[in-house]
Amino acid sequence: MKLGLGSYAFRWNIGIGDQHPAQPMTPFDLLAEAQARGLEVVQYADNMPLERLSDAELDRLAQDAQARGIALELGTQSFDSDQVARYLVIGRRIGARILRVALDAADAEMPVPDLAAQLRPLLAAAREAGIRIAIENHFNYPSPRMVDLLRTVDNPQLGVCLDVANSICAGEWTEETVGLLAPFTINLHLKDYEILPDPYGVGFRIQGVPLGQGRAPLDWVLAQLSHCPPDTSCILEHWLPLGHGLDKAQAQERPWLDQTVAHARRIVT
Repeated sequence: MKLGLGSYAFRWNIGIGDQHPAQPMTPFDLLAEAQARGLEVVQYADNMPLERLSDAELDRLAQDAQARGIALELGTQSFDSDQVARYLVIGRRIGARILRVALDAADAEMPVPDLAAQLRPLLAAAREAGIRIAIENHFNYPSPRMVDLLRTVDNPQLGVCLDVANSICAGEWTEETVGLLAPFTINLHLKDYEILPDPYGVGFRIQGVPLGQGRAPLDWVLAQLSHCPPDTSCILEHWLPLGHGLDKAQAQERPWLDQTVAHARRIVT
């Protein structure tokens, strides 16, 4: 697999929700961070929406990536056919081969046949653009429903962006999610997590840690994906908590990423 950097590895330096740094990272900064770590892919997710760039800026981004030897991927949040169509145009302009779409609770309310009907014409456009649409298993979209959608559409332009931890929120442990979605995977999001009991015994919480320092069965996950082509991208990201404030979280993101990249190089082939 080709190791890549996801924009969610820098959520606090980019800004999200009500937390915004004085000088947010730009898409060009993300390219530099990837090159500094020898990564081959950058995936811009919905926390760094490329639709905000002008055509001239998109062209410059594509040229910068090419000069650095980095492939580009992009993504958007939740399914909206008009939004996906816009991102296919952007993807074609920058030479992206993957468009990641994260489905969530509102999408889960849409009947599978209706969602499939909206996807089919977009897949024709995706094929013309040389792009595959990778639907990410997100917090509240169950993997069995994802399998139903993929089988209903039955088109090689559509696959899965497999996240090893997201579906815990949907009541699935990693082994269940991967067991269902590995056959359809065309893009991987690799992260790690730990489970910490509440100090007063009131339940527990799941939070991120650098890759290799938590409970995600990483070696097992990668073994289930041994059928994926060598050029499949493995996008590195993490769930670094906000903790004691934005400044400290920003300062931690690069050390966390360095540890994650080091471990990924040991296990991803």
